[in-house]
Amino acid sequence: MGIGISLLLIAAGAVLIWAVDVTVQGVDLVTVGWILLVIGGIGALASLILMGTASSRDGRAIEP
Repeated sequence: MGIGISLLLIAAGAVLIWAVDVTVQGVDLVTVGWILLVIGGIGALASLILMGTASSRDGRAIEP
């Protein structure tokens, strides 16, 4: 999962938690929002860690 998809999940989760005031029978939208927010956060953190530890093909670290 890339950083862009992670940010999209975070944004969608935040909207469901704090901006949507709709009741859907059988689905708790606040819980779905929290799940999306947490998954997006984990994905963003994993993406940043993987980008930080990436190395080039010849074994040298990639310089920013």
